[in-house]
Amino acid sequence: MSRPNYLQETNKRIQAAPNGSVFVASDFADVAETKRISICLERLSSEKTISRVMRGVYYKPAFSTLLGETIAPSPDLVAHAIARNFGWTIVPCGDTALNLLGLSTQVPVVWSYVSDGAYKEYSYENTTIRFKRTTNKEISKLSPKTALVIQALKTLGKERIDDGMIEKIKSETTSAEREAMKKEAQYATAWIFEIIKSICR
Repeated sequence: MSRPNYLQETNKRIQAAPNGSVFVASDFADVAETKRISICLERLSSEKTISRVMRGVYYKPAFSTLLGETIAPSPDLVAHAIARNFGWTIVPCGDTALNLLGLSTQVPVVWSYVSDGAYKEYSYENTTIRFKRTTNKEISKLSPKTALVIQALKTLGKERIDDGMIEKIKSETTSAEREAMKKEAQYATAWIFEIIKSICR
């Protein structure tokens, strides 16, 4: 029986992933134990197959033909990779939620997330990612889009939400996502649920 080639299997998985993907060792838990995968990822990084974002987080480079250079990893993908590594559930909040929903074109200074994990902050290059612990009811049992919309509405506040924003959120969601949103948001704050019903009409 041949000995498993963990490096080859890890690299094969990475090559099959889209450019711009972000990885942590736990993404390869079915290939080998964390320590062995960590060694494989370090090896692939030293060979320039992937780039190291920070300790334990790696990125499959994506090239922009428009800019003529390799682009930085998406902070949102990095945040979700960190969350996967710790088994956290996270949801973008504040300006991050507005940016990801297309309600703001301003790139966040700090990429912020509510989490059921610990309060943590990570920085790499010119990017800061911050996780803020919240009560589990704010993020559990909600689909990612429902949770994102609720956080965006909380950031805006009731008085700032107009018909244009409602239409924008509608355009950023599928009919299936709106159907789920209408069911899941019924336990949210009353005014948020009323706006979500408007989005789902």
